[in-house]
Amino acid sequence: MSDPAPEAVKPPAGPSELTLRVLSGVVMAVLAIGTAWIDGWSFGLFWTMASVLVLREWLSLIGLGGTRMTICWTVGGLAIAFAGTMAEVSEAPEPRAWAVVLAGALLVAALAPSRRGWAAAGVVYAAVLAVVPIDLRGDPSFGVVAIFWMFAVVWITDIAAYFVGRSVGGPKLWPRISPKKTWSGFIGGVAGGTLAGLAVVHVARNSYGLGWTFGGFGLVALTLGSAILSQGGDLFESSMKRRFGAKDSSHLIPGHGGVMDRLDSFWAVSVVLAVLLYASLPA
Repeated sequence: MSDPAPEAVKPPAGPSELTLRVLSGVVMAVLAIGTAWIDGWSFGLFWTMASVLVLREWLSLIGLGGTRMTICWTVGGLAIAFAGTMAEVSEAPEPRAWAVVLAGALLVAALAPSRRGWAAAGVVYAAVLAVVPIDLRGDPSFGVVAIFWMFAVVWITDIAAYFVGRSVGGPKLWPRISPKKTWSGFIGGVAGGTLAGLAVVHVARNSYGLGWTFGGFGLVALTLGSAILSQGGDLFESSMKRRFGAKDSSHLIPGHGGVMDRLDSFWAVSVVLAVLLYASLPA
């Protein structure tokens, strides 16, 4: 009688997706908060590098590849880096930085005739994530309080939406675009993000003497609207990935996907703050 076949040895289980998500999130949060607190150049370098990576993921997502993608990424990335540098060295928000971004977008469009509109839009999309945070941090009316407020709104909206959605479940928010998102998660995210943003401003003012232009009802409305739009930025990227048949923008960040997957909500909130920032500039 032959000996029974030995049982297959299972490989050791690796860390769960949630564990990877948490660990990666902590590392990114430490870098974001640390550079924001240290100085403008560290902060600007961090966001500019992230923006250039977002551009690469965008160009790859829309179907560019090979030498053409490399050239477009180089041209667009240089435009973003130059615009970010202009924003950092200027004592006030520098509108000419956006002229550099638009010039880069037009050049990239010319280099990618099969995806002209999408390629140009990618340069502008990515540049928002570099230029706007740098301008916000350097403007005395917004400053580092606005940056920490943005971190709180975006991160807590995302975290609260994830856990409330998983715990409560219920009707789907937009199943055709993002099958896992629920209305309960959306509402929980908005509530959590709004409370977190208001708490950051309160602590900054009362414990550290750091002020911000907005207060009272205006601050509540801005924070509530930003928590809503934060999830809108996520849905926009989900719709784009669905359009081009991708699950993630890349696999660069364990448990999260790509850089674009992590910054889509920041993009939406940055647009809101950009309107407020640039509208307040003297003519």
